Amino acid sequence: MDFGLAAIGAGLAAIGVGIGIGRIGGSAVEGISRQPQAINEIRGSMILAAALIEGVGIFAVAAAFLVLILKK
Repeated sequence: MDFGLAAIGAGLAAIGVGIGIGRIGGSAVEGISRQPQAINEIRGSMILAAALIEGVGIFAVAAAFLVLILKK
């Protein structure tokens, strides 16, 4: 039972990260299309936000696997 819940938690974290980074990319493309002269600022903000979201996802997956290891 613990394995199933940890796997669901890790999967939900990965899905959340995918959705978040997808929204960031879409918003960045929209912003660049509206203001092409701000491409460098938008790109920098997009990379920073994507890195932070990816870090949260990795933390969530690691926490789910730690639950598995510590329960045994």
